[in-house]
Amino acid sequence: MTTRLDLPGVTVAYRTAGDPGNPPMVLLHGLGDSHADWETVLPDLSETHHVYALDLRGHGASSHPGTYSFELMRDDVLAFLDATGIDRAVLVGHSMGAVVATLLALAAPHRVTHLILEDAVPPRPGALTRPPLPPPAEPTAFDWAAVTAIRAQLNDPDPAWWQALARLTVPTLVISGAESAIPHELLADAADRIPDAVLATVTAGHYVHTEQPTAFMSELTRFLDTH
Repeated sequence: MTTRLDLPGVTVAYRTAGDPGNPPMVLLHGLGDSHADWETVLPDLSETHHVYALDLRGHGASSHPGTYSFELMRDDVLAFLDATGIDRAVLVGHSMGAVVATLLALAAPHRVTHLILEDAVPPRPGALTRPPLPPPAEPTAFDWAAVTAIRAQLNDPDPAWWQALARLTVPTLVISGAESAIPHELLADAADRIPDAVLATVTAGHYVHTEQPTAFMSELTRFLDTH
């Protein structure tokens, strides 16, 4: 069952799983997805953590305000942490959610115990080519305006994002899908820039947690147990 929470400028839907007495973990999905995308690993994650799986603005059961950016999504998640009384949490982000998670860890490192980035990092300028896409003929479950806005930022990212990775103080795991269209070199370069980051490569495409959930959980658990 999902819960809806009114935040400044947006209503965020989320699902919880696990014992509320366990350490909190927040899951952030990719572009066009929702909290349901984590179903393959949610039972395992909730064995050791109190998991909050969010629908980011414009996605799932969250509101569609029409304005979208990585920074707005970062601010939504920070407001969510404040509203739910989560002081510090493990932050797990896939694709778009990984960029949102990184920006949050850079802006408020004291709110994040560990950062797990699945097959995405804030791109350096020129690293990704994401031209505009025409809207599909059929309605989508998410706001297509979010696709347009997020792809534009990936295509022309703020150079400060990449530069700031060298100042990231949160223990960070980068999981790369070896068969993904996301350049492995980009992820490896980001891991090199982030102090003491761990880079793990899994034989999977972009959706490591759904294609290889056991391997995904193995890398995540090993990292949390040792950092």
